Amino acid sequence: MTATVERLLAPNPGLYTGQGTNTYLIVSQDEVLVIDPGPIIDDHRETILKELHDRQPVGVLVTHTHPDHAPMANPLAKSLGVPAYGYSNGPEFDPDRNLRDGDRVTVGTAELRVYHTPGHSDDHLCFLLDEVLFTGDHIMGGSTVIVDDMSRYLASLERLKGLEISRLYPGHGELMDDPRKVVVEYIEHRLARERQILEAVDRGAATVGEIVEAVYADVDDRLHRLAGHSVAAHLAKSVDDGFVRFERPEGDPWQARVARMGH
Repeated sequence: MTATVERLLAPNPGLYTGQGTNTYLIVSQDEVLVIDPGPIIDDHRETILKELHDRQPVGVLVTHTHPDHAPMANPLAKSLGVPAYGYSNGPEFDPDRNLRDGDRVTVGTAELRVYHTPGHSDDHLCFLLDEVLFTGDHIMGGSTVIVDDMSRYLASLERLKGLEISRLYPGHGELMDDPRKVVVEYIEHRLARERQILEAVDRGAATVGEIVEAVYADVDDRLHRLAGHSVAAHLAKSVDDGFVRFERPEGDPWQARVARMGH
């Protein structure tokens, strides 16, 4: 590989972040790119600065603007005198350079290719370095993800399935080998959830909340509200597929009603 990768774990463990956010340093010829510096935590900022050693920083990248990934990017980039890169602005983040699908970011002799992978969020990016892929929250180690747009999420997964990659570096959790197997399992899991959701509707579940309680009974109930967002995304896709009637509301979808087409 044309670069080395170092992982730093942000001290923000939690129900939604696992052990914490993975920050990556991409090093090539004494230059460094930082990916996902995470929330503003002074100890983590000091760890990042320490691990730069005497190498030259050239940029700070974010996979997406969620608060466990992006808020540190602007202040860190400013203090290092380098640009912050991302797809678009969001809470506590405003990129100096907007990245688009197919863009390339260089560090030393290495090059990262940008893939726009909407679904978890509209602004989500993955970065390909040789045959390793930095996946942010599109794919996470040891967990599935909350999805905003299921149709786009599945399309993004299908796109990644066609890449020649040997390892996944997720935004949370451990590194993953056999990427194609992981991506296929993610797709199969989502399609299985879709079947379970439609079966729950057939059995009488009439709101997102009732579907969550039926389908996610084996999941920590502290995660049920977030699961409701993924259920709403599945239902929006099922509307497009002609399976249900469902009007996704703004904000919390818990009481949003759903019915099978023809019923």
